[in-house]
Amino acid sequence: VATGLVTQAYEDTSLPIGHGQTISKPSVVARMLALLFEGRTARQRGTLGRVLEIGTGSGYQTAILSRLARLVYTVERYRTLMREAEARFKTLGLTNIITRFGDGGEGWPEQAPFDRIMVTAAAPAEPRALLSQLKPNGILVAPVGKGPVQSLRRYTGDGKGGFEVEDLIDVRFVPLLEGVAKEL
Repeated sequence: VATGLVTQAYEDTSLPIGHGQTISKPSVVARMLALLFEGRTARQRGTLGRVLEIGTGSGYQTAILSRLARLVYTVERYRTLMREAEARFKTLGLTNIITRFGDGGEGWPEQAPFDRIMVTAAAPAEPRALLSQLKPNGILVAPVGKGPVQSLRRYTGDGKGGFEVEDLIDVRFVPLLEGVAKEL
């Protein structure tokens, strides 16, 4: 977090990281990660292959994902946020993270399919492009909905091309925006 927010870094609150974006509350990050990896033992977590994260932001959640999966692919629409996160990953010695500057709503089709997908911005509707990039029994966790309050949803592949959808809790996320940001 920014130097002026360091005293709040350990509070359970979202904090601004620039460009109108925020770092999510630690309790929400923990809940989303638990939903993404539910049913896997500690031993199995590290063996999970490929995870796609939409919205790198500060890199906080990405760093945690890097400890739970073999490879983390992360997409960020703000080049400056991506570069700052990449510098943090380097400082932390995290070498299993692959970053991309791009439109998160499009995912990363060239690298699909993914075992898990985590979306850190509110999709206005079901994220079909991202769901198409999941393995048949994969899991996608995302806030979905328009307006100030969204539903945190988990989509679990049924192995036949369909999904079980669970609406879990109400959350507040920045919107998932189309395209990439034009920064000055």
